[in-house]
Amino acid sequence: MPRDNRLSRSLHALIHLDRHVKRATSDAMAKMLGTNPVVVRRMMSGLREKGYLVSEKGHGGGWELRADLHDITLLDVYQAIGSPALFSIGPAADPSPCLVEHAVDARLDQALGEAEALLLQRFSQITVADIADDYLQKMASLGLDPHTFPRCSD
Repeated sequence: MPRDNRLSRSLHALIHLDRHVKRATSDAMAKMLGTNPVVVRRMMSGLREKGYLVSEKGHGGGWELRADLHDITLLDVYQAIGSPALFSIGPAADPSPCLVEHAVDARLDQALGEAEALLLQRFSQITVADIADDYLQKMASLGLDPHTFPRCSD
């Protein structure tokens, strides 16, 4: 099962819009993220609906940040992209008459539910600004100017 990287890509895009470019087209974002513009538009639309971004069509248009990164948590972004499944493991998809499978599925459901609740609670404590600050510290530790545009794509 391929990984769902929409959360990572959305966070990446938000930080770029805050730190490096005022406005970016779907094409430019797609190049930076290594995907295609349709994927970017789908991914960013949830962030627009929540009021974190605005978009303008046509020449000179693009995506623009409308919220402070301190006001956006990982949970906010996760919910804006549609709250995808957090884990690729889980109970059997098809109903089974087997009582062993019932017991396994019940315990897996319980454990995964508890893990998901903890993870989402942690997501609510981390802002996108926290991640952007991590990036700035990484740039400084490498002796790089934090105001330069990082190379994210070829």
